[in-house]
Amino acid sequence: VQLQASGGGLVQAGGSLRLSCTASGRTFVGYAMGWFRQAPGKEREFVAAISRSVGGTYYADSVKGRFTISRDNAKNTVYLQMNSLKPEDTAVYYCAARYGAAVTRAMLYDYWGQGTLVTVSS
Repeated sequence: VQLQASGGGLVQAGGSLRLSCTASGRTFVGYAMGWFRQAPGKEREFVAAISRSVGGTYYADSVKGRFTISRDNAKNTVYLQMNSLKPEDTAVYYCAARYGAAVTRAMLYDYWGQGTLVTVSS
């Protein structure tokens, strides 16, 4: 599976961005998808995940109520809608895929995109 993330950029605090991650190479519907982020000097952390076809979603406490993960299996794409952005959301955001159930641990994901930078100014 090849993953291509896009949609990052510079936004003011309180603003919104939508990240996209398009998959190619294998049947997308069989894969759970996740979003992770890594800020400078920090470890990569879980942001959100979505299960394969039923669409169960999971969020880190820090983004719950502000971010929404969704997927369009017809387009092989997963989205991360980010609202009410805060400066502490600044990071490189990575999408990831695994064949199986959605999980929050990065080490359990098999495929990773290249990352897209989100910068939130105060």
